Amino acid sequence: MKAILVDDEPTMHLILRKMLAKLPEIQVTGAFTDTGAAEAYLRQNRDVGLAFVDISMPGESGLSFAAGMNAAGSPVQIVFVTSHKEYALDAYELSVLDYLVKPVTQERLQRTVQRALKAENRLLPQTAPATLEADKTAVTLLGDVVVSNAAGRVKWISRKCAELFAYLLLHRGRRIPRSRLIADIFGGMEHEQALKYLNTSIYQLRKSLEPLGLRDAVRSENDGYALELAADSAIDCAEFEAQASRLRTITPDNADLAQRIERSYTGDLFGDRAYVWAVHETERYAELYASLAVRLVEAYLSMDNAAAAISLLTKLNQRNPLDESVVRLLMLARAQIGDRNGINALYADYVRLLDRELGIGPPDDLVGYYEELNG
Repeated sequence: MKAILVDDEPTMHLILRKMLAKLPEIQVTGAFTDTGAAEAYLRQNRDVGLAFVDISMPGESGLSFAAGMNAAGSPVQIVFVTSHKEYALDAYELSVLDYLVKPVTQERLQRTVQRALKAENRLLPQTAPATLEADKTAVTLLGDVVVSNAAGRVKWISRKCAELFAYLLLHRGRRIPRSRLIADIFGGMEHEQALKYLNTSIYQLRKSLEPLGLRDAVRSENDGYALELAADSAIDCAEFEAQASRLRTITPDNADLAQRIERSYTGDLFGDRAYVWAVHETERYAELYASLAVRLVEAYLSMDNAAAAISLLTKLNQRNPLDESVVRLLMLARAQIGDRNGINALYADYVRLLDRELGIGPPDDLVGYYEELNG
């Protein structure tokens, strides 16, 4: 996929180019310090699929640039890369692909790129056919809420209509009473106001899905609503769960398959949207991912592939730095390659983290394990 960079700081061009060069699926074809030049380039180069855009720039802001692209029906997926967290809500109203806060990590950037590729139907699940039927719908819920098919990618009219779609999708095929939708999605509002917002969001949801030919997927039923997608729709979280659940044991023979499944988890359910009503499902998927990743780490260690184990464990450690089991495995992996300095640094960092965040010291069994590895 071809990509461009739009940032008034040339230093960021160098940083992002270097990071994106590690992702062979992406080819950076242009870098611009103002949005006007970027717009002119995109008009002449229709094959560009991704734009990394700073929000705060002299002249036209990144938000205005994205709004203009959306209004023009541009197929370019936009990722904001900025130091300004306070713009997040405005960014998501514009249906951008992602919102990255500087400094951007390589792992976070890779997840964003994977989502971009999936949205373009260029990164298909490994168990799917090599080509996607023209009328098949692809839904991405891991890391975002995206719907796409041969007609294009959904552009949500509002955050609430995207949330409503996510809610109905988790309960797909079942009628959800209006009273439950009001309680879960519009809780805290006065009833009449909440009912008005629900009606508006249903209308906006249908309008958002209409360009993809999916308006009628949202059905009204007996004072409630249901979402009916075609049976062959590809829903990433459902596919991840099915594949991860089937892979009960990871061996050298299926380690590559396990790695592909692990990499298909491109973010927690709904990403940064973090819907309150989805907390339990979000945790369930996160635990399923962690279980798969730890089993894959153990397989790598049994294969004497400590480098692969450390790479995956580092990702797990970034997700939850307080997870003692991950720290233990990281220490073991570093012991496998004789990296005593790495063990010492890891243990010292974990001890400091426990003291700073929880006001406690390391458990006795972890102290003993550390001393055993250093013995």
